[in-house]
Order: sequence, then C-alpha cells, then structure tokens
Amino acid sequence: MNIKMVLRTVGRISQIVALLMLFPIVVAIIYSEKRSLVAFLTTAAISFVVGMILLLIFRTRNRVIYAREGFAITALAWIVMAALGALPFTLSNEIPSYVNAFFETVSGFTTTGASILTDVESMSNSMLFWRSFTHWIGGMGVLVFVMAIIPNITDRSIHIMRAEMPGPIIGKLVPRVKDTAKILYLIYVVLTLLEIIVLSLGDMNLFESIVHSFGTAGTGGFGIKSDGLASYSSYSQWVITIFMLIFGINFNLFYLLLIRRFKSVFKSGELWSYIAIFAVGTVAITANVMPLYTNFSEAFRNAAFQVSSIVTTTGYATVDFNLWPQFSKGLLFIIMFSGACAGSTAGGLKVARSVMLVKNIGREIKKMLHPRSVGTVRFEGKAVDEQTLSGVNTYFTLYILCIFAVFLLICFEPFGFETNFTATVSCFNNVGPGLGGVGPASSYAAYSDFSKIILSVAMLLGRLEIFPLLIAFSPSVWLKK
Repeated sequence: MNIKMVLRTVGRISQIVALLMLFPIVVAIIYSEKRSLVAFLTTAAISFVVGMILLLIFRTRNRVIYAREGFAITALAWIVMAALGALPFTLSNEIPSYVNAFFETVSGFTTTGASILTDVESMSNSMLFWRSFTHWIGGMGVLVFVMAIIPNITDRSIHIMRAEMPGPIIGKLVPRVKDTAKILYLIYVVLTLLEIIVLSLGDMNLFESIVHSFGTAGTGGFGIKSDGLASYSSYSQWVITIFMLIFGINFNLFYLLLIRRFKSVFKSGELWSYIAIFAVGTVAITANVMPLYTNFSEAFRNAAFQVSSIVTTTGYATVDFNLWPQFSKGLLFIIMFSGACAGSTAGGLKVARSVMLVKNIGREIKKMLHPRSVGTVRFEGKAVDEQTLSGVNTYFTLYILCIFAVFLLICFEPFGFETNFTATVSCFNNVGPGLGGVGPASSYAAYSDFSKIILSVAMLLGRLEIFPLLIAFSPSVWLKK
C-alpha cells in the first residue's frame, strides 16, 4: 500500500473542501448571514490547514495508484469530506449536535436526502445552499472532479473512478482518465445549468431553482420547504420529474449522443429497462391512486413524480405517499432496490445488475431443465463473461448481508418493523424517505445517535458500493507493500 500517496490525496481533498466553502460564503454575504459566514470561513480555514499538514508530512515521489490505493483513497476521502462538511452546521448552531450534522452531511454527499431536520424552513439560506450543494458535489463525485483539475494525474487513477462512480461497469470514455473526468463534469454542469434555467421560467426564483437543480442533478432530494415540492406548480414538478429521469441515465450515453453514435444509445438494453420500470410503475400506481384525486392528470403527475423520484433514488416528494394504498407503497418500496442506470448519479442496486441477475437466474433454470445446454447471459448486445457475473452475484450477496446487518443494529429503536426496515433500505440505497415514521412527511430525528451513525455508515456503503469501505478498513490491505 502506498500510504503516503493515499494520505496526500486525502489532503488534497481536504483543501478542495476548503475551496468549495467559497460558494456558501458568497451566499452568506448576499443574504447578510453573519453567523453562517463565520462558520463557513472557520470550516474553510480548518479544512485548508488539515490538508496542508497532510501534504507536508506525507511527501513522496511514488504517485502510482493501484486498485487498493484507489479504494482506500475513495473511502477515506468521503469520510473526511463528511466530517469537515458537517462543521458549518454545528459551528453556526443551526444543527447543534455534531452527530446530527454528520448524518445530514453524509446524507448530502451520498445523495441520500434523509434528514434529521424537523423545521427545514428555519434554516438560513446559506446553510440550505450548502446542504443542497453537497448533493451536487457527491452526485458525480468529488474525486472525479479532483482528477479533472489535478495536474500530472496518472492513468492508473481509473482505479479511483471505478471505486467512486456507482455501477458495475466503469471505463474510460477516452484514452486519458483526466479527459474522461473533464467530459463527465462538463456534461454534468451543462445539464445542471439547463435545469436551473428551465425551472427559473416557472414559479421558482433563482435561489430555489439552483438548490432544487443541485438536488435533482445529484439525485439527492434535500428540499427547502416542509411540504417538499407540493406547493410548487405542476410545471415545476414536471420539469423536476423529467430531469430526475435524465440524471438517472448512464452518462456514457450522453457522451455517445455528443459524438453522434445514436444507434449505440438506442440499442442500450439498460436504458430501455430503466424506461420500462418507470413506465410500468407510473401506470400501475396511477390506476391504484386514482380514487384519491379529483382528476386523472393530478393522479398521473403525482405517480410519475414519485416513481421518477424513487427509481432515481432522488427522494423528492410532492405528496405523502405514506397515505397511498398498500399496493402503491409496496411497489415504490420494491423500486427502491432497482435504482437507475450504472454510471449515473443515482444509488440503488442499479438496473444493469438487476437485469444481469434476472438473466442469470433464467440461465440456471434452463441448465436445470437441460443439463447439457451451454447458456450465456447477454447484456447490451454482448455475452457477459463469467467473471462479471460472479462479481454481480458477489456484490448482491454482500448487498443483502449489509442491509440485514444494518437493520438488526437499528432494531433496538422502538419504531416498528416498517419504519426500521424501510429506513435501512432507503439509506443503503441512497433514497432518503421510507415508510412509516421515516416517510416523506417525517424525518430521522427520533433515532438515537448510535442508529444515526449506523445509518450514516449504511449511506456510505450504498454510495460507494461496499467494497471501498471494506477494503479501506481491512488491516491486511494496509500491511501489503
């Protein structure tokens, strides 16, 4: 393990956090929020000093990054980001408890959207901005951003990208990793700006358009009103519905569109599966909730919004779907597991894995009926090799085991099976709202500090897809040279 390179990179991340504080500092100045301004300035200073200390202590000429370094850097960087990013909330006394602030910040960076706030409208504008900005930072990944701007980055940094970007298949769009990172962020920025402009044409002011676009782009879901998005116009709700779906698409496909490889895009099996999940879920829930609404358009709009929000693991809400019939709630809960496309900003298991798992089950059933048959699993027009299938099966096994472990650890809370289990699944899949006591009209405030820490770990495990954290905290990995 190249420990010095790992800690140097974490030091750079710490300094990046200091740099990112400039954005909420500007907002605090605009709205004359002195207490928040001091909190952000103090956090920026602490982050910069921590980064400088790490860079000065751990000097090295060996800057090669292999897989284990990539996983370790990713895990440690995200923990440090959350630890530093929580400071403004506590220093400003807007979230006095550091554990609560850490939970909120982890939820932001992992684009989960689970909140401990019971009165979000009492927050200052700069804190609301920082809270939503963490979604935008975490959506694409701050390490991808670092690769785009740090000079002399090596192509072995693909290991960092693979560790940080969600999904089973991450590769380079172009030969150099640095250029790949730039392309990804350029697409991300352009789509975010487009949503800000389109939302500004409706009933949202510029500030509201920015924070909701951050939440949509990162598929995070932090809102700035107690009723979520219910009080906004149908225009704004439809815009966010569409953009949530857009940000749930594999970013590789946007690149293929840019280079005019339209056939490759429209032949994507994962894309069509993703669209099918949204379409079937929307139609089924619309039919189920029709009696609750005065007309079809209202029922269809709310169903489409919530399915889009859950399948992309964004977590925004226009209604309290806790009040919907059991069938609709059950379907939304199932959709929580699928997630959107690999290589998007969404969480969850990912459509790619779900499709491969289902096809592999079909192959095994066929083998049982016809033992001599040689079946193959095909995905995106190609035969999937056994190593990839083994990786998908291993991840799914770990995924289920981790969910069970987290669920058992928070079962000491007196909230009932529905609340605790959906809280676990929602946090692990980076969705945000669950059912029961953690529904869209509620929060995670009632959980103990112990459970909030466990759920914070669950959010990190889900966002980084388990392996980086497991590897980073494996003593044998650190002992290897």
